[in-house]
Amino acid sequence: MSLAFIRSDLTLQQLWTRYFALGGDAGLVEVDAYLHGLMPLPALQRDMLAHAVNERLDELTWPHRVPYTFRSRGNSPRTGPLAGLVKLLDGMHQAPPERLPVVVARAGQALGLEITVYLVDYEQRALYPLRDRESSSLTPLGVDSTLPGRAFRTVETVPSTNGGHPRLWVPLLDGVERLGVLDVTLQEGTDPHDPDLRERCQWLSALIGHLVTISTHYGDGLDVVRLQRPRTPAADLIWQLLPPLTAATDSFAVAGMLEPCYEVGGDAFDYSLSTDMASLAIFDAVGHTMRSGFVTAAALAACRSTRRAGHGLFEQARAMDETINTQFPHGAFATGVLAELNLISGRLRYVNAGHPPPLLMRSGKVVKRLTGGRRRPFGLGTGELTIAEEVLQSDDWLVLHTDGVTEARDHNGESFGEARLTDFLEREAAAAHPPPETARRLVKAVLAHQNDVLQDDASVLFARWIKRDELRL
Repeated sequence: MSLAFIRSDLTLQQLWTRYFALGGDAGLVEVDAYLHGLMPLPALQRDMLAHAVNERLDELTWPHRVPYTFRSRGNSPRTGPLAGLVKLLDGMHQAPPERLPVVVARAGQALGLEITVYLVDYEQRALYPLRDRESSSLTPLGVDSTLPGRAFRTVETVPSTNGGHPRLWVPLLDGVERLGVLDVTLQEGTDPHDPDLRERCQWLSALIGHLVTISTHYGDGLDVVRLQRPRTPAADLIWQLLPPLTAATDSFAVAGMLEPCYEVGGDAFDYSLSTDMASLAIFDAVGHTMRSGFVTAAALAACRSTRRAGHGLFEQARAMDETINTQFPHGAFATGVLAELNLISGRLRYVNAGHPPPLLMRSGKVVKRLTGGRRRPFGLGTGELTIAEEVLQSDDWLVLHTDGVTEARDHNGESFGEARLTDFLEREAAAAHPPPETARRLVKAVLAHQNDVLQDDASVLFARWIKRDELRL
């Protein structure tokens, strides 16, 4: 301590002033005596004095420090809220995806809870349990017909007392993307409305959601639960290129869906979110074959690489034209929309390459078709490129879709149509459904119109912007 004090280049008065500011209560004479080894100080006072010296050493960037009396324990927590989180992290370290249900169960036991994970299938129609040997009798649960489905749809924890024990159905999220639900069975006598209990369950859900997403990247064990039948190679190519179906910042939310889920050929969407800008894109390559998937993949890659290099809409469009022309020289093309939204001002800039015009929703009504920025489809040459502009108001929605939505036909040949789409969107807005649930419900409605058999890909991308100075704290 004495050597460190000398290195600090402080006078005794300066050291005592810093120590006193930290809450020290020993006098100047007592501190002087302690530094010269003439009297002891209580441990807490020694540590405050050490901290005063170390703060000065930090200012001088001197590498050595005065040791503290009290050292933090290195042991992992064995009880309390952190115990479950630690068991999750330790249990999934170097573990295959299939081990997740067992690791989750053990984490729940550390908190006195019984936890089962249910993952939503890629069509978002049912919740499927992650089974281990002890839970092989569990059955799927409907998204639209059960309490767990309600927790998934509303992204709210739903209590239940069915089956004797109280339980919570907790939405399983990775960020804001909905992955499924947790079935949390509580001990007898536990209050399912306890806010502390619910908060702990939400912590677990957030970490489990991250682990689901991460482990899916290095194994098929979780993916096969969500896949209810094999994807075509073209569909698998597209799905591997997509960003998460849902993402959000403090002022912006985006959500998309693709159908037919297992046979999608040439549709795709993309987005990129930053502090002050959101980039959106939707594509529809001509045809419905593996070649269509290749064209879309090339367009998406060209758009992303150009955007990530810091270039704007004009350069992105030109890069897609050149890439498609180079790789597919015999008339291949893709329609699409590129858009950039300034999240500070609400200024929207967009290009429409032969695609259905985006819709603008305001106060629950479709108020405008964004018909500007027209050009030829990507791959057929830029021609004269005009970038259209629109200024959004707070809480406006953008609706981007492929022609498979409005052109879906029922058995009588009647198309879903833009009027039916507008009516659907306004009814959903009145019900206050958020973008992910609105996208899910729209795709479900389009499928129902066409008797669950689509003749073309049908994709949607919803975006909602709220001006930051109007955000509710």
